[in-house]
Amino acid sequence: MHIDLGNKQYYRIGEVAKAFGVNTSLIRFWEKEFDIIKPKKNKKGNRLFRQNDIKNLQMIYHLVKEKGFTLSGAKKKLKEKPEKIKNNHDIIARLEGIKSELIKFKNQL
Repeated sequence: MHIDLGNKQYYRIGEVAKAFGVNTSLIRFWEKEFDIIKPKKNKKGNRLFRQNDIKNLQMIYHLVKEKGFTLSGAKKKLKEKPEKIKNNHDIIARLEGIKSELIKFKNQL
């Protein structure tokens, strides 16, 4: 899944949820379940997600929504081989970006 949020330092939970096509409650739930998601909170308690948080959410989304892992299975997988999953996810994201660019070129022809 290719997420394009732009180049901001922080993203609000609504922006993140919209980019992933899920409810904000799911993002908050994943934050509680997975200790790798640690958004910064302002004085009001609003969550502000950084690029690293977005990448971690992408890995979780990939495992849970696309691969069909249970939450406990995804936690186990992330603890066993986090670097392998991250590398695979980065490669998939780059390939999806290339695919979308190629589709744009095709449509322009």
